[in-house]
Amino acid sequence: MLLQTLNGLVYGGLLYILAVGLVLIFGLRRVVNFAHGSLFMVGAYVGYAIATHFGNFWLGLVVSVVVLAVLGVFLDAVVFRPLQREDPIVTVLVTFGILLVLEDAVRTIWGKDFLSLKPPAALAGTVQILGESFPTYRLFVIALAAAVAIGLSLWLRMSRIGLFVRASSVDRTTTAILGVNTDRVSVLVVAAAGVSGRVSAPVLALSPCMGRLILIDSFIVVVVGGLGSFSGAFFAALIIGQLHNFGVVYLPWAATMIPFLLMVGILIWRPSGFAGQHV
Repeated sequence: MLLQTLNGLVYGGLLYILAVGLVLIFGLRRVVNFAHGSLFMVGAYVGYAIATHFGNFWLGLVVSVVVLAVLGVFLDAVVFRPLQREDPIVTVLVTFGILLVLEDAVRTIWGKDFLSLKPPAALAGTVQILGESFPTYRLFVIALAAAVAIGLSLWLRMSRIGLFVRASSVDRTTTAILGVNTDRVSVLVVAAAGVSGRVSAPVLALSPCMGRLILIDSFIVVVVGGLGSFSGAFFAALIIGQLHNFGVVYLPWAATMIPFLLMVGILIWRPSGFAGQHV
C-alpha cells in the first residue's frame, strides 16, 4: 500500500506540473489548449535527444525547458492570442490540429518505437522506506512537484508579477486598463509542459502518443480542481494520481473509467470544481 501510494504521488506530481500550464493559459487567454499534451511530449523527446547525445541528464532538462519556452512564446503570439477572440470550437479545432502536427513531427524525427531513458547516476538507485525499496528518482519527482507547488504559490501571492498573473486571470480587461501588459505576463507561463515532459522521461515510456494520453488526465485534473484554480489543480492531481495508480493495480478493467466518473460527479454536484473558479 505504501509503494502504491508513493507511485500515485509520482503520477499525480507529473499531472500537476502539466496541469499548471493548462490553468495558466485558460486564466490568461480563456483558451482551452488541446496542444498542451504535445508540448509535454516534445519536452520529453528533446530532453531524451540531448541526454543521449551529450550523456548529461540535467543538460537535457535545461534545453527542453528553453526549447519549450521558445515554442510556447511562438504559439502564444501566433495562436493563443488571436484565438481568445474566437468561438471556443475554433480553439479546440486549432489546438487539436497543432497536437497532430507535433505528433507527426516527432514520428518523422524519432520514429514510432517506444524509447526509454535512464535517470541520472545520482538518482539511479533505490532507498529503503519502512523496509520496502523505492526508486530514488521517483522520490525526486515527488519532491520536484512539491517544490513547483510551493514555489508557484509563493510567486503568485508574494511577487508583483504573480499579482499581475492573478489579476489578469480574474479580469484581463480591467488589469490592462490599469497599465499591466497582459501579453508580457502570459509569456512568463509557457514552460511547465517542458519540465513535466522531461522529468517524466525516465518514468514513462516515450512514444508519439504519450502527450495525448496524459492530456486527458490533465484536463480531468483542471475540471475537478476548478477552471483557473491552482490550489484546486494541486489537490485534484493528487486524487487523480491515486485513483489512476490503485485502479491499475486493483481494478484494471475499470482503471480508465474511474477518473471520468469522478469528473462526471463533480460536474453534476459542483460544476465550479473543488476550489471554485479562481484561487
